[in-house]
Amino acid sequence: MADEIRILVIDDDDSGREALTLLLQSVGYTVLSAANGKDALDIIAREHFQIIVSDLFLPDSSGFDILQSVRKVSSSTEIIVVTGHASAQTAVKAMKEGAFDYITKPIDFDELKIVVAKALEKQQLLSENVYLRKQLQGRFEFSNIIGSSPAMQLVFERMRRIVKTDSTILITGESGTGKELVARALHYNSNRKDRPFIAVNCGAIPEALLESELFGHVKGAFTGAISDKPGKFEAANHGTIFLDEIGTMPLHLQTKLLRVLQEHEVERVGSNKPVKLHVRVVSATNIDLELKVKQGEFREDLFYRLNVIPLHLPPLRERKLDIMPLVGYFLAKYCQLMSRPLMTVSKQVLEIMEQYAWPGNVRELENLIERMVALSDGTVITYEDVPAGIVGGKRGRAGFSLDLTEDGVDLAAILSEIERNLIIQALKLSGGIRAKASALLGINRTTMVEKIKRLKIEI
Repeated sequence: MADEIRILVIDDDDSGREALTLLLQSVGYTVLSAANGKDALDIIAREHFQIIVSDLFLPDSSGFDILQSVRKVSSSTEIIVVTGHASAQTAVKAMKEGAFDYITKPIDFDELKIVVAKALEKQQLLSENVYLRKQLQGRFEFSNIIGSSPAMQLVFERMRRIVKTDSTILITGESGTGKELVARALHYNSNRKDRPFIAVNCGAIPEALLESELFGHVKGAFTGAISDKPGKFEAANHGTIFLDEIGTMPLHLQTKLLRVLQEHEVERVGSNKPVKLHVRVVSATNIDLELKVKQGEFREDLFYRLNVIPLHLPPLRERKLDIMPLVGYFLAKYCQLMSRPLMTVSKQVLEIMEQYAWPGNVRELENLIERMVALSDGTVITYEDVPAGIVGGKRGRAGFSLDLTEDGVDLAAILSEIERNLIIQALKLSGGIRAKASALLGINRTTMVEKIKRLKIEI
């Protein structure tokens, strides 16, 4: 049967071995037994066991020999050692050799059942972890990222080249182009794929908390620091850290980040003890970092450190060939999530989508498909299901037009009103986080604060 639990009992004491076998069989496990190391190793070579319960001292070998032999053929089998010669040193050595746990003679059967159950629980968690990791790796394979247009094929070609390196990568592109998706794909197709991938949105974390979030802190470093806490860099050690909206990072933290990149170590807030790092740094931005460097708002030396390998993602309006397959993918996704029959879009709707400028890029397209699947009655999305703002088709990125009459206009007032409305929208979208709102508008945080005051915007 598929969920059969197989256990091997190894003990040279006939009565003890029989008692253990009967106990474990009574719980519902399939149990085999061996009286010595040689017989045990012969059985292990032929059959697989989830659990091995072995006496630590056998007439022809030791439990340590069993441990080493099992580890050569199976990394998943858990070993519980039994000894009548209990000592701290024996226990520590057994655990170092790879034993899950140990119990002492005379055996407490209730204790043994608990230890076996815990070992099986650990196996289940490890199995689920391996399954989920494989699912993630499959999801982020390059072949599963939609993009048949020439622009995206160039991106994929570059990704395949850089995935083999550990150099820092700077991903640029408008909001909604899929920068985090690409960062995850780079990680899960690299030799770090079995290590952590940690994503940090630098624009979504309040400035006062960002340093601690990235670099960690020690107990007492500041009010509320009641215990030591590792930061995101330590969490990502031996894996990949993805720093999204890197352009919003304050200058004083840019200095600390530069040191991390140069020295490959991090110091927690309140500590001068460095922690060594071996982590790949992938950052992303939707603003012009070179312009911010010229304006003195981003460190030039940090920019060069981050931009060792640049990777630019084209906006959706420059990859119109990808719209149809993206629509198909999102339709399948949301029809499944909402338990609806698979829907399609009419030819007219597809033409509208191909004419539209998509200022929000792939994210905007996905949100639109989700909305239409939720609100449409039939199985075909028609012209009537498309929001009016999309039907305009050739709308520019800002979606704004104004006719000038002979009477003229108050240009300053109009521009102020446009500016005011956009800032209010950005603040709403960012949940009131000014750093994130400024990133949405392509301005720095200081400029944002000045505009809020000048335009008398209430937050």
